[in-house]
Amino acid sequence: MMGILTALISGALMSIQGVFNTDVMKQTSLWVSTGWVQFTAFLVCVVAWLFTGRESIGALMQVDHKYTLLGGVIGAFITITVMKSMDTLGPAKAVMLIVISQLTLAYVIELLGLFGVDKQPFEWRKVIGMIVAIAGVIIFKWE
Repeated sequence: MMGILTALISGALMSIQGVFNTDVMKQTSLWVSTGWVQFTAFLVCVVAWLFTGRESIGALMQVDHKYTLLGGVIGAFITITVMKSMDTLGPAKAVMLIVISQLTLAYVIELLGLFGVDKQPFEWRKVIGMIVAIAGVIIFKWE
């Protein structure tokens, strides 16, 4: 139950953040707004680190798969692409396409066992679920 609640909160926060970031981008620029988002996120992490366990930052150098350290770089591009898609499509259409993209790639990662994820068997019901989601976007966009 906690995982479901956390995922729902995450989705809601992503939508709100996307709208906020897009508004800041319109008033400044793509790179200024993206930099601000990443900088303020860094500050929140530093403050949280100061008030919690203070794990060793040096542990980052012990990470087995160094490519996984690119999460922050990917995060910057997520911020940029969310802002640009919301600016051109509007929040609802952009988020629907973002979620379908996330779902599809997450399923491919599971199927192929990429990035250390346990490989999962192919299931038609999951593919049908994605097709239904795509149909939902088409219906939603239909004018």
